Amino acid sequence: MDNNRYNTGPCGISCEGCSHTTDKKLSVHDWLSNLPETVSESDLVEVQFKNTRKAYFQNVYNLDLKKGDMVAVEASPGHDIGEVTLVGKLVSLQIEKNRIDLEKYELRKVYRKVRDVDMEKYNEAKAKEQETMIQARQIAESLELDMKIGDVEYQGDGNKAIFYYIADERVDFRQLIKVFAETFRIRIEMKQIGARQEAGRIGGIGPCGQELCCSKWLTNFSSVSTSSARYQDLSLNPQKLAGLCSKLKCCLNYELDQYIEAHKELPSRELPLETVDTTYYHFKTDIFKGLVTYSTDKNIPVNLVTIHADRAKAIIWMNKKGQKPEQLEELKEDSRAKRAKNVDYENVVGQDSLTRFDDQKEKRKTSKRRTSRTRNNNQSDGRQRKNRTRRNEKK
Repeated sequence: MDNNRYNTGPCGISCEGCSHTTDKKLSVHDWLSNLPETVSESDLVEVQFKNTRKAYFQNVYNLDLKKGDMVAVEASPGHDIGEVTLVGKLVSLQIEKNRIDLEKYELRKVYRKVRDVDMEKYNEAKAKEQETMIQARQIAESLELDMKIGDVEYQGDGNKAIFYYIADERVDFRQLIKVFAETFRIRIEMKQIGARQEAGRIGGIGPCGQELCCSKWLTNFSSVSTSSARYQDLSLNPQKLAGLCSKLKCCLNYELDQYIEAHKELPSRELPLETVDTTYYHFKTDIFKGLVTYSTDKNIPVNLVTIHADRAKAIIWMNKKGQKPEQLEELKEDSRAKRAKNVDYENVVGQDSLTRFDDQKEKRKTSKRRTSRTRNNNQSDGRQRKNRTRRNEKK
């Protein structure tokens, strides 16, 4: 297939719908890019700004926009610069997916495609963000405010800046905003974010050795509780369960549903197992192998016995009927009989050993040595016999 003719990549999908930027976190493939008529079905445009900020605008001037174009959009005050990420009918579907009420949402206008003058102002404003953030942190510290400024985002025309901050309690910004306005000579907007959002903005490497999920692809942060760790039988160690944001790791929820389903196949931890001699209490569970370990004491490991989950269920069923087995483990005779009855196996231990050929060589060398020794002994015996015969003839 000629990819150049159809403008498709190796995946067979049109390249026009792919993102043109290196930031793939919020990129959405425009699967309607091959249908030009879908663009005219809606005049809504999705525009992405710095980091994870997106907004929706109205193309009132009927500009010929496509994914990847840099545009100047209406802001308060002035204008802002962003990248077009979606156009046409797919924008309406995206708004519906994000559950945005257009009647309450303030739709602003797309002014124009960016010009060289717009990009010069935009680059000048972005170049001041790092220095502004450092100064803002120093000012907040001098005012003894219990907060941390994590990032600063300048508007495209440089007339406004958004200060993203983290705070555990409510902060009085009245004095802070006055100092900011006098120092930076711009309009100030304070926006509070959580520790997870800050980690997503800053980025980093997690204990798994990969880039943080929140900075790579994760956009919606769901609550994580210690019950997720309990279901997975993880040690409740805060240092191991916390991520770089000092909150519980988001990945604790990734496999939680599978663990919950696996627990349904295991016996209840609350039910003890009663035998003729004593009572056993749940101690730990190996979910992957389906093994359950019981102890004769509720709080400390004493006389630990590990059995299969099916055996534990069978004992619980026996206890409900008023029956008590002699021991938790299955009788060895019964288990051997089952294996002999159901399984035909052959002992192949050693057949795949890496040194099996070396052992054969050693045997060959040993046999050769024995043969040579026997030969030498026979020759020496023959010589001794000849010497004795000669001596007797002389006599």
